[in-house]
Amino acid sequence: MEKLLTQENQVVTIVIIGVLFLLLMSVGLLLFFFLSRKKIVEKELDKKSLEVSHQKELLKSIIVTQEKERKRIAQDLHDDISSKLNVISLNANLLKDGELSPDEYLIINEGILEATEKTLDSARKIAHNLLPPILAEFGLKDAIEELADSYNNSRKINVTYSLFYPKNYLQTENELHVFRIVQELINNSVRHGNAKESNIYIEIKDNIFFFNYTDNGIGFNMKDANCKKGLGMKNIESRVALLNGKFSIESSLNNGFKILVII
Repeated sequence: MEKLLTQENQVVTIVIIGVLFLLLMSVGLLLFFFLSRKKIVEKELDKKSLEVSHQKELLKSIIVTQEKERKRIAQDLHDDISSKLNVISLNANLLKDGELSPDEYLIINEGILEATEKTLDSARKIAHNLLPPILAEFGLKDAIEELADSYNNSRKINVTYSLFYPKNYLQTENELHVFRIVQELINNSVRHGNAKESNIYIEIKDNIFFFNYTDNGIGFNMKDANCKKGLGMKNIESRVALLNGKFSIESSLNNGFKILVII
């Protein structure tokens, strides 16, 4: 009888130990799951925080880019238009007041005509900067070709291009953004990259706009954020964002530069 009770006690003990072990295992698994889930949530929050920070920085860059363009236009209007119109106004008042000799009349009249012609030239330049005439009239392909050829003629850099782009595929405003990106990239290749060769490639595939630009310049360290900002990449990034596009960059010291933009 005592032997049976001992065996029953052993069984009960084993069962209790087993239950406790299972409880500990369950608690351990729950704790592991909780900690793992917590880490996942923290990583997701960090990722979202970085995305929000990046979007804020990008929005700031877009605003800065737009403000720079407005400031440049305002400066051009003030320096090139307002000053010349003041000269015209002063000379016109002299004519209005009269009491001028024939020679003085001719001199003032010639001054008005000369100032008027310069004002018209300045207005054309400002309009060209806002929207290059060739871009408005013939489209992105011809505008990029003209830009590339102008650099080739200057012998600062040799720009080759393969542009498989149907006219009016993008809206005029978006074509202007792409054109400004090309301008910025070639300018960076010359001023910062010391490149002698660059290539522009554009094609439309499956209704997706692909733009690829490369140069053989000195490149830069991709980990150097200040270097990237110094190369005007924020300006390019803001324009790509306005196009609702994506881009990727490849570069390293002494190995040139490459960017792919997809819209």
